Amino acid sequence: MTFTRSILGFAFLAVVMTAQTPPVELPQLAVTSTRVANQEPAGTFAMPVTALRFEPKVDVQARNLAEAQSDVALRGGTFENTGFKLGALPLYDPQTGHYFAEIPVGAGFLTAPKAQVSAGEAALGWNATAGVVAYGWQPVRTAGLLSAGVGENRTFRGELHVGQRSDKQWAGRTIGMDVALARSKSDGPIPLGDHDFSRFNGRLQLAAPGEQTDVVVGYQEKFFGWPNLYTPFNAPESENLQTLLVAAHHRRTVGAEGGYLQTGIYYRRNKDDYDFNRFTEAGKDGLFQHTTWVYGLGLEGRAPVGERLALGYRAGVVTDRLQSSSLTFGRYRSRSHVSAALTPEWQLARDDRRTWTVLAGATFDDTNREASALSPVVEVSRTAPAGVLRRIFAGYARTTQVATYTALNSAPGAGLFRGNPDLGRSSSHQVELGAAGDWRGWEFEGAWFVRRDLRLVDWTFRRGVTARTANAVDIDNTGIELFARRSWQRVSLMIGYAWLRKDADYGTASVDASFYALNFPEHRVTAAVIGTLGRGVEVRVDNELRWQSDNLLRVQGGDSAALTTVGIYWRVPRVRGLTLSAQIENAWDSDFQEVPAVPASPRQSAVGLTYQW
Repeated sequence: MTFTRSILGFAFLAVVMTAQTPPVELPQLAVTSTRVANQEPAGTFAMPVTALRFEPKVDVQARNLAEAQSDVALRGGTFENTGFKLGALPLYDPQTGHYFAEIPVGAGFLTAPKAQVSAGEAALGWNATAGVVAYGWQPVRTAGLLSAGVGENRTFRGELHVGQRSDKQWAGRTIGMDVALARSKSDGPIPLGDHDFSRFNGRLQLAAPGEQTDVVVGYQEKFFGWPNLYTPFNAPESENLQTLLVAAHHRRTVGAEGGYLQTGIYYRRNKDDYDFNRFTEAGKDGLFQHTTWVYGLGLEGRAPVGERLALGYRAGVVTDRLQSSSLTFGRYRSRSHVSAALTPEWQLARDDRRTWTVLAGATFDDTNREASALSPVVEVSRTAPAGVLRRIFAGYARTTQVATYTALNSAPGAGLFRGNPDLGRSSSHQVELGAAGDWRGWEFEGAWFVRRDLRLVDWTFRRGVTARTANAVDIDNTGIELFARRSWQRVSLMIGYAWLRKDADYGTASVDASFYALNFPEHRVTAAVIGTLGRGVEVRVDNELRWQSDNLLRVQGGDSAALTTVGIYWRVPRVRGLTLSAQIENAWDSDFQEVPAVPASPRQSAVGLTYQW
């Protein structure tokens, strides 16, 4: 059945390729991904994580509709060891990795995300062992967007984004401002799977040739329910998140040959009210209520020195604080972090046909609570302006990370979550070989990697214990990643494949199953198709096939799945800027459990309209 469904998903490709009319581009305020077809979800408004749902390098494991609570994993890692960046700002939630992806900024403010996983990019990350998802800041445009939609289960969404750039200058810089509002509400696709979201963004921007300064305020409230949200006990769980982000960021070009400098500062507050039983605990004080405060400063850049040398650098300081009703059993509830990296890059040889480059440096990470770490980064690459292989590279990187407060400060012997105050700094060693190029109209890239995770934090299950436990695990990961893209006159096709194998050692801990570290697809295929049917109609299809590792906690849906999202968009010919849409998520109504023991989100359909000016 899985293969039949996948064939039907690919059938859209044949349909769009038969069209005989020229392509029509849909108007968009921002493109949130270059590897995913559908830029908008069917169940709510777009969030930064939306663009990652079918990204070949990324595995998004969702609870509720896709944007409610999403764990983002890179290369077989877990949500705990994926980092997020906004320009030079290292975003961080000290309570739990579940909230790393809670970025209260609309997708229209940000550039398309980039999954940074190679050795050469390891120096740009912070407190993340598997990789980093990086965003940049879009320039303000004089434009606007009004979007609304309705769907099954009394789903409603609405979004407004208005930007204005002044023609006048201040101190040689133009002034731009934009404001965005978004709201989404639904009874949910399953009982007790409702949500109520709202978001506000405001930004002031100063821009000149080669530089841009942004001052941003973002606030987001998210209430959502879902059975087995975090525990496999069929409880009516719910969560209420309130996230505030205030940030200032500056970026400018430095010299030529890719030189740049970016720096910024931010304040983030996240309030989390989790109810194991929404009917008996909602609104009560002292159960599972947490507030975290984070203050961060980031600096990052690349400075060319002469013709053959460039200095890459990064520095950051982050302080955090936790106030909690339940995370009180650890040794501390505040920390300071310092990180830095220096990665010189030498061009060993350069001619008209190829350039050989060596990047070699180190990163330094320290906190006032754990031991520091000095980690090497090395990469050798060859680039060519023409030919099949445009780039080949080999690299090694060591990365480290400290545990979150949920793992450190949960009661070690009782409760729903059992922590471990002795969890120390985890580390990863990764070796990678890769290549990218062009062949007969196809763009392609591929990589083989081996990563050894040491003392990685995982949440595990043991028979007879009604709680999940934080345990340290050593894992040997071996993987292959392939990606190819080609565009014709009326069709764009993007195909990805990933293979992954893991060998885990929990030491003396008694473990019967893993909720996260050993919940991974051994094989995963993604295929995105974008095609025009003529007369302003565009079809966007995202497909995913996955064959999952065995997990005794996954009680429904089996260990394989075919997942498809379909969007049909019509740009109304006589109304400039108006687009009508229809979307279906999980078109085959798969009941595959992305997170073991957590019910899958059933098929969801919606219609909408977007007006841009």
